[in-house]
Amino acid sequence: MGSLAHLVEDCLGIIQVYSDGSIFRSEVTDFPFKVQDDGSAIWKDCLFDKKHNLYLRLYMPLSASNAKLPILYFFHGGGFCLGSRTWPNCHNCCLRLSSALPAVVISPDYRLAPEHRLPAAMDDALSAVKWLQIQALSNSPDPWLSDGVDFDRVFIVGDSSGGNLAHHLAVKLGPGSPELSPVRVRGYVLMAPFFGGTEKTKSEVEGPPEPYLNLEILDRFWRLSVPAGDTADHPLANPFGPHSPKLESVMIDPILVIVGGREVMKDRIEDYAKRLTEIGKKINYVEFQGKQHGFFTNDPFSDLANKVLEEIKHFMSENSK
Repeated sequence: MGSLAHLVEDCLGIIQVYSDGSIFRSEVTDFPFKVQDDGSAIWKDCLFDKKHNLYLRLYMPLSASNAKLPILYFFHGGGFCLGSRTWPNCHNCCLRLSSALPAVVISPDYRLAPEHRLPAAMDDALSAVKWLQIQALSNSPDPWLSDGVDFDRVFIVGDSSGGNLAHHLAVKLGPGSPELSPVRVRGYVLMAPFFGGTEKTKSEVEGPPEPYLNLEILDRFWRLSVPAGDTADHPLANPFGPHSPKLESVMIDPILVIVGGREVMKDRIEDYAKRLTEIGKKINYVEFQGKQHGFFTNDPFSDLANKVLEEIKHFMSENSK
């Protein structure tokens, strides 16, 4: 008789992986956040990928505007293993982005690891932005994506693992995103993008522990999300890894990088911005001193969040000309 399956990975009690390959994912999550819907934006869910049963959430600001609204994608975080458009922190963040910018916000879900390892999330992110192209070309688009929106002013925002997806979309789509025409992506906002590597940084090893993130959790996310047998130097994890494509000759749209000064990932993110700047990419790096991972997405109605929103507004304005 074979031995009983035993637990080999436990990810925050939400995901448990067993020695026989079986996976348990809890459907109950104890959120430390509550929904803060102040009524300044409305929202609804839309199916964008029937094959994988994937939905996105559309947000529309209620404030009157005579000008066409820009469109902003928001890809949630969670180490490629956790998260959803429905989670309170993601929902609050998108409500705030929509009403404050103002903009139509599109918040897609994507398949999660370890049930669906990379590149599944990347494939879904590309499918989500191509959904917007379908709407732009349709004779009967979603009513929220008709005359009042500007398909020529699209920005892609990603938080943590969503920031990783935003980087790879920037590389994939290139300047002006010609394969999405008439949709035009103008720039990318990476909020503490989740990148990895087998060589650890000082802040990963010596940095102060965070409430929601530490080196042990980072390593677990990568073990669960990269293709089986691969490492955190996989090209989708480490943009400067030994097997990653060289970016010197790759043209990309402008990128705004936002990070907290006391994040475990701070050194890796700062190095990412510096290396892209050194090879001639248009990178704006903004560090908020003393702040840790999720300081905006977990509290998007704070005074500090207002400063983040001003950075995003300025970035959008500068890259809409």
